[in-house]
Amino acid sequence: MAVATIAFALFLVCASGFSSASAKGGFTIDLIHRDSPRSPFYNPSETPSQRLKNAFRRSFNRLSHFNPTGGSSSVAQPNEAESTIINNRGEYLMELSIGTPPVPIKAIADTGSDLIWTQCKPCVDCYTQTDPLFDPSKSSTYRTIPCPSNQCNNLKGSCSSSQGSGSDSACQYEVSYGDRSHTIGDYAADTVTLASTTGRNVSFPKTLIGCGHDNAGTFDKKGSGIVGLGGGDESLISQLGTSIDGKFSYCLIPFASNGDQTSKLSFGDNAVVSGSGVLSTPIVVDQSQKTFFFLTLEAISVDDTKISFSSSSSETGEGNIIIDSGTTLTILDQSFYSELEDAVDKVVGRERVSDPQVPISLCYKVSESEKEFKTPSITVHFSGADVKLEPKNTFVRVSEETLCFAFAPSASLSIYGNLAQSGFLVGYDLKRKTVSFKPTDCTKF
Repeated sequence: MAVATIAFALFLVCASGFSSASAKGGFTIDLIHRDSPRSPFYNPSETPSQRLKNAFRRSFNRLSHFNPTGGSSSVAQPNEAESTIINNRGEYLMELSIGTPPVPIKAIADTGSDLIWTQCKPCVDCYTQTDPLFDPSKSSTYRTIPCPSNQCNNLKGSCSSSQGSGSDSACQYEVSYGDRSHTIGDYAADTVTLASTTGRNVSFPKTLIGCGHDNAGTFDKKGSGIVGLGGGDESLISQLGTSIDGKFSYCLIPFASNGDQTSKLSFGDNAVVSGSGVLSTPIVVDQSQKTFFFLTLEAISVDDTKISFSSSSSETGEGNIIIDSGTTLTILDQSFYSELEDAVDKVVGRERVSDPQVPISLCYKVSESEKEFKTPSITVHFSGADVKLEPKNTFVRVSEETLCFAFAPSASLSIYGNLAQSGFLVGYDLKRKTVSFKPTDCTKF
């Protein structure tokens, strides 16, 4: 599972030949942070600093998620919408329903994977989950993708029944994630239903899903599967396709915001990012890794010092960083990070401290009042977009006396995380192949 969160109102057509149904008008679903009291993952015994430290650890663990394997495909038509998310393990939880009658599930909304799947009966080998398993035999709209068939071939599915399939004649999938988690089951089509905050239910018939009969790994018992929101053909975003005109956006509230406030995610006409202050940068499409949204990072400025970015993960210099709403910290190439840390430390000029429970190297001793802390001005220079970050994007208080830099090094790849994105309306236009940023008070969005 890998790379950021979401929902909609529209029309759905799967590339493999499924029919469509429209739902006109936009709608909104709350994106609920994992550590919000509204989240089923909320632990009231944890302190705010413990939640932050756990979020930092999830950021590093998430690096392994950026190596999924598996296959499938789909597409769609135009409109608008908005959705909701619960941040779990650095990801978000999305509440939706599958089948007829609709069965509610809580699934991780993941911009770093593509397949939409949930645990299903009969279960050959499933992880323990709190909610009941989805029973496809009780859904009047559930249909497996037959095997052999052109549809199954297009999805790169398998016709072997030896991997935990619920049906011998069903097209089967197998997806393995970088952290050694996996899901194996049947490709199928069924109705997916989302509830907006206005009370309107929006249904998407014949949505391609995976019905998982063998699922194991690091999945949380309070989640029922994954909704893939990446750029691959079988993801929910790709299936909605022209129905959302290739547009979706999200507005993430700051980590320390009031627990009753929620982030938002929009689709279609509602997802257009416009007006003064909008900055746009190209999405670099990597055909070998269509799941992830790659941007080009040119430099980062610390006050007047501009540090050029180069990454060992990109030979051309383009598409050298992944934007991910599911990673808390911004992770950067080791050599570049070292230069950035030195520049930040030079401006701050305060006593550094270390906390063995915080996997971040740049932390400072501070008083309870942050007013005394000199925060450097940091601008992230993407290709065509100079995004100026606020102090809340760059430093976080991990204890009463410790403030840490919200960036960290990696030997493998670079990720633009959600702390840097909070307080911005972030819009994806997949037709124009751009990501746009607009400073926004997301608590009032």
